[in-house]
Amino acid sequence: MPSSDSFLRQLSSKQGWKSTSKRWGGGGGGGWGASLKQMEGLNMYGGENGIFVMKKRVMVVVDQSSHSKHAMMWALTHVTNKGDILTLLHIVPSSCKGSENSSSSSCYLATTLGSLCKACKPEVEVEALVIQGPKMATVMSQVKKLEVSVLVLGQKKPSPFLNCLCLKSSTEEFVEQCINSLECLTIGVRKQSNGVSGYLISTRWHKNFWLLA
Repeated sequence: MPSSDSFLRQLSSKQGWKSTSKRWGGGGGGGWGASLKQMEGLNMYGGENGIFVMKKRVMVVVDQSSHSKHAMMWALTHVTNKGDILTLLHIVPSSCKGSENSSSSSCYLATTLGSLCKACKPEVEVEALVIQGPKMATVMSQVKKLEVSVLVLGQKKPSPFLNCLCLKSSTEEFVEQCINSLECLTIGVRKQSNGVSGYLISTRWHKNFWLLA
């Protein structure tokens, strides 16, 4: 859980709406899932105790939905290692006015999720960002600014109705656009439903790749 040495810093704000960032530090151990390493061929290097993945920054776009929380926990357990930074990015739509209630609820969500990640994996440094702006543009700017190595996005089960019309939801279109546009490794994650274990993973090279873990 966050301690007294956690810090809150103000980022640049527009139109009077304060964007905030909170970070938790730590130490410990962790590792990638072997299937994902083989699937993406990530750069690795050797160490005296075996093989280690180079330290990196992992970003997850989070919100109130269950599929974004599933993606966050998957990224925490499958992608982050000791010393890595996990950045939780919560984007507030530009249409939302900069009221105290909107700002407070957004910061509360980011802080709660950050605390959960830190409690589950103390050896990973966790940072929660709350930024107001257009979703795609904000993700692109933060990925570039923070030099993100891996971006993880939650995907929900496609709507049967939209599938019949050969249409995609706004969430599906957003994930697909990120996967195809961003230079960093971008992963769409969807937890299996109806009692089936594992996750369906989508990247630029794989579509609905099933991972049992």
